[in-house]
Order: sequence, then structure tokens, then C-alpha cells
Amino acid sequence: MLWLNSLLLLLPFSAAFLPPAAHTNNAVTSTRSSGVGKTSSSSSLQGEFSKWGGPDSSSSSGDEFTGFGSTGFLILAGGTGSRMKANMPKQFMTLRSCPVLHYSLHLFLEKLPAYCTANGLSPPAQVVLVMDPKYQPDYQPIVDKYNGKLVFANPGKERQGSVENGLNKLVDMTDGNCEYVAVHDSARPLVTIPEILDVVSDAQTVGAAVLGVPCKATIKESADGTLVQRTIPRERLWEVHTPQVVKVEALLRGFDKVERENLEVTDDVSIIEALGEPVKLTRGEYTNLKITTPEDMDVATAILADRGEEEIVLVGGGGGGSGSENDDFAAVVDLASSLPSSSGGDGGGAKLVNPFAKKAKRADEKLYNGLGEVRYEDVDAVKNKRLFPAKPTPSKWRE
Repeated sequence: MLWLNSLLLLLPFSAAFLPPAAHTNNAVTSTRSSGVGKTSSSSSLQGEFSKWGGPDSSSSSGDEFTGFGSTGFLILAGGTGSRMKANMPKQFMTLRSCPVLHYSLHLFLEKLPAYCTANGLSPPAQVVLVMDPKYQPDYQPIVDKYNGKLVFANPGKERQGSVENGLNKLVDMTDGNCEYVAVHDSARPLVTIPEILDVVSDAQTVGAAVLGVPCKATIKESADGTLVQRTIPRERLWEVHTPQVVKVEALLRGFDKVERENLEVTDDVSIIEALGEPVKLTRGEYTNLKITTPEDMDVATAILADRGEEEIVLVGGGGGGSGSENDDFAAVVDLASSLPSSSGGDGGGAKLVNPFAKKAKRADEKLYNGLGEVRYEDVDAVKNKRLFPAKPTPSKWRE
């Protein structure tokens, strides 16, 4: 009996040596590790993506991410870009070798489907390009080449109207079988595949998700634009990006509510907030900037150079040739680059050129910014002298 009493006395102390029990977290969380402390890994791209359901991945969550088969993408390219003070909308201005818009087209029509194929995921169901009708003829050759995977929709007077038009087109093209819609601004050419995987996965878990990053700057509130009213705690502020991913059914209900109650919304997930439904904040990258001012073009160019981005290619493996159809297509792409190597081409896909470009660049021309402003140097007389400041080359892009 004495030994039993001794055992009972030791039981409370033995708990200190047991492993901690798993706790159930009922909060809305990402399928990944917490974003606030997220750091970039220097591992290979394949290693970064393998956790998303590729051939070598093993899911640690209950619902494994299977891809984008139930997700359609809306690319908003109907804006005027008034703050750029340029003679064309900012989405058509040349960033490195092609228009800003083409980076999004290339991502959703080529890079993302190729990644899905390589990793056993379903590709995007449909891509809808919301564009002003006066520019649509210039892009009709690209639309035709994708055999129904890319379609036009007309913009509305405001962003909300453009999204609604694009959403209705998406529903029509997929016979109502598309469960989620990812809305992306064409003025954000630097979004990455890992960010897209993250935000779509979160939306499939929660119902709605938006890419964003914690605010770096101190934010002041002012009622009159002259005197500071208060300082808003920065720890609670997030700068939101795109894509913003929402359930189609919820977004349609949200549009009805906004119209019925005459609500003012500034982005897509605000509509879901108006319904009182949760929206997941998905940690993105600070490099996913929006082209808004001429200086943004310089920063975007530096980021692309730092990444070592490849040439933008659409209609992968296109076949060149001759005839009126190819002549029309050549207004938007360089067909020579899509010829097989045996025919004098480089064997790749058709490389995009700016259909709005007016003149070829001179050999001694130095691009100064995205507005087409240039400075020249006498190459023969001054070979080693810099005649204008270097472009910004920040040493660190991620927080």
C-alpha cells in the first residue's frame, strides 16, 4: 500500500516530462506557416513550389491543394492611367521589352499552366481580359491563338463595373462551373507564382483572400488635409495587392447588396466584407508593386533585372508561317522568333512587341523612364562617362 501512495504523489510531477498536447486553433489561418514572420528561401523554385501538391509534395493540411480548375482569372486592363501623364494607358507602356499588360498575360496563359502541368495541378479554367473596345482589335490575334482560353470583356465606368462585367463573362464562358474568381490589376506585372498559389489556396480554404503586406510607413489621419488628426497604429495596417480571390457566388451576392444599398467599395474583397463574411490576408511580397507613376517603371525594371526574368513569350511553340492571319498577328508579336531553329528562328514561342510603339530605338538611345523620355550620348566620343544618374538598384527587395 505504501508503494501506491508514493506513486500517487509522483503523478503531478511526471506531467512536466510529457510532450505538450496539440492545441486546436479555430482562427482563420493560412495553409502555410504564418506570413508575418515569413522569410524568403534561397532554395530552388521547384523546392519552393513542391509543397503545393506537386509530384513530390506531401500535404500537411486536411484539404490538399489540387490546382486552379475551379478558378478563373480576370485581368483588369481598362484603366486610363491618368497619373502617368502619358499619351497611352499605363498597361500598354513598354516595360523592358514589351507592354506592362503582357507580363500578366504571359503569367496566366503560359507560366502558370506550364507549372501546373509539371506539378500535377489543374491549370486555370479561364482568363478574361477586361479591355477598352478601342484597343481590343490590337489584341484580337492573341485572343484567337488561345482557342477560347482568353476572352474579352468591356470595362465599366468604375472598377466595380469592370469586375462585374468580367465576372459575368467568366460565368458565361464556363457555364457557371467556375467556383472562384481571381481579379488582378494589369498594372501589377511583378506578381509571382508562389503568391498566386498562396492566395488561391487561402481563398479555397476561407472563401475569400487578398494578397497584402504590412504597412512600412507611419500613417497619419487628417480631416482637412492640413492638420494631423491622429496617428493610426501601423501594426494593424496592411497594404493590399492583387490578385484578390473570391467565391463567384459570394461576389454575385455582394454586387446585389452594393447596388441595393448604394454602398461604396474600393476593391473586390470590400464587397465580401460588406456581406459580413471573412477575408484572409495572404502575405505577399513588397515587389508586387503597382505601376502608377513614371518612377515605378524604373523600379519595376530594376526588379526584373535583379530577378533575371526571361523574355515574355505568348502562344508557346507557335509556328510562324505566312498569310494574312499571321500578318495580322505580327502586329502584336514577332513571328520570326517563333520559327523553328531550322527555319532561322530561335525555336521558342512568339515574343511580344508593343503594338503601340511608333519608332525604333536608336543605337545610342538610353531609356530614361517609361514615358518614352530619353537621353542620348555620343558613343564614340564618350564611352566611359556616365551622362545621367544610374537607375535605382535597391540592395534588398523583400522585408
